[in-house]
Amino acid sequence: MTQTTTAVRATGLTKRYGSGDSRVVALAGVDVAFPCGEFTAIMGPSGSGKSTLMHCLAGLDRADEGKVWLGDTELTALRDDALTDLRRDRVGFVFQAFNLLPTLTALENITLPFDLAGRKPDQALLDKVITTLNLRDRLGHRPSQLSGGQQQRVACARALVTRPEVVFADEPTGALDSAASAELLRFLRRGVDDLGRTVVMVTHEPSAAAYADRVLFLKDGHIVDEICTPTADAVLERMKSFEKAAA
Repeated sequence: MTQTTTAVRATGLTKRYGSGDSRVVALAGVDVAFPCGEFTAIMGPSGSGKSTLMHCLAGLDRADEGKVWLGDTELTALRDDALTDLRRDRVGFVFQAFNLLPTLTALENITLPFDLAGRKPDQALLDKVITTLNLRDRLGHRPSQLSGGQQQRVACARALVTRPEVVFADEPTGALDSAASAELLRFLRRGVDDLGRTVVMVTHEPSAAAYADRVLFLKDGHIVDEICTPTADAVLERMKSFEKAAA
């Protein structure tokens, strides 16, 4: 585990899609850092580059220019096989699609990263995560036997149990109703407060961003603003100001 106080950071991050007249600049030289033990939300209008930024930070996509570090490791210098190992061992993911294997039980889905790595989970941490996410009575159930909120909690547990340096969440509440969304966001918040994890979440919902310590706003591939200790109303007003500027 790295001793740096920054969990993940990037400099000069640039990503383009297409060519010629159809070329789109998704990221335009982004510099950003995410402190350890902090919950950060990334927001912006559609096409602002927020998901592209998260995917490049997580090593799921490679930027055209710039560098990304996870702790003291430069992701942008790694070969594909080393990057795969890093994502498995040091990063957690929670997506809008739960990405659970239908033939496995909730417990087997949670411990899948350890099975793939040929390692045993830390039983004490596993128990703590299961208790924190209130999954004890659902461990023997397969995904089809779980509600959407329960499936997302299983995905969240899988992301937390490997002691990741960063948990990346891409629109994690997009497929959930309001009650299940609030429940999941509370659990991500507890992952930061109780388990010491770092969470980076892309969302378009001001109510979701209000659970974060900080909100970063992207527009046209640039970070243009941020709010610390956000409220849903403050985030909504900031998003409205972007819409007015674009009108």
